[in-house]
Amino acid sequence: MFKYISILIFCCNIICNLNAQKNFWESKDAYFGQTPPNDTPKIFASKLLVGDSGIAMDRCAFSNDGKEFYYCHAFHWFTTKGATVNWLKYEDGKWKGPTVLDSGLYAPTLSINDKTLYFLDGTGIVMQSHRTRSGWTVPETYLKRSYGIYDFMPTKSGNMYGASNIHRNANDFSKYDICLIPTSGADTVARTLGEPLNTPGFNGDFYVAPDESYIIISINETKDYKCDIGIRFHKKNNTWTKLVSLGPLINKGVADRWGEYVTPDGKYLFYSKGPNEKDCHLYWVRFDSLLQKLKPKNL
Repeated sequence: MFKYISILIFCCNIICNLNAQKNFWESKDAYFGQTPPNDTPKIFASKLLVGDSGIAMDRCAFSNDGKEFYYCHAFHWFTTKGATVNWLKYEDGKWKGPTVLDSGLYAPTLSINDKTLYFLDGTGIVMQSHRTRSGWTVPETYLKRSYGIYDFMPTKSGNMYGASNIHRNANDFSKYDICLIPTSGADTVARTLGEPLNTPGFNGDFYVAPDESYIIISINETKDYKCDIGIRFHKKNNTWTKLVSLGPLINKGVADRWGEYVTPDGKYLFYSKGPNEKDCHLYWVRFDSLLQKLKPKNL
């Protein structure tokens, strides 16, 4: 009898632990215990992420269980000099960090299974690290092409998205298109997704959903990258819906807006925003309800 009771208790503990891990997104410790925003964007954990100097900017990333957070700490917008990728980890009942993971890199992006971490190096090269039991491997070159690659993103289907100037110099930002980036085999040519998804000029700042059901894009960019944020939805015929703005609360004021990212639980949109370097921050805003509001009913 005691034997069966022990087995029952053991099984209950496993179930409880699994539920606790699954529901971490709903716990008081999720998102560093910050009070979540509603429809109005809020600055995210600035004192924790930035400290006494620099800025938190560009794309960030949470692990699928919500217990790891990766972001870029920098001092200037357009250089990786002095920039670091930092991370925080929730363990032993508390958040630990931030800790410097790598230097001279930015835009940390996790693979779908959380086992690979991608970065950009500022010269159009995609770097990668692999998860080990003790942490992450030293970053190594993953994709080096004749064209520059920006905002690299994996998806569940295996498609890899990135912004590219295709055959132009990596530092020529006059014409960047959102493309599909081949990552294996003899084919190395980026394939632009064309118009109307891409417009004349720079189309480098975007986020594509893991299931490719929608894409969030920085829109109406000026020559100095001041812009708004909009969204398109993926249709069954492999085209995209008409561009829709994310609204006046997100697009209020003249500012750079980029580094779009949606959390794995689907609830919040993160992005970088600043009228200038000094006043640049990571922002977050409730997104799941906005997504349903903007999604076409006949899609």
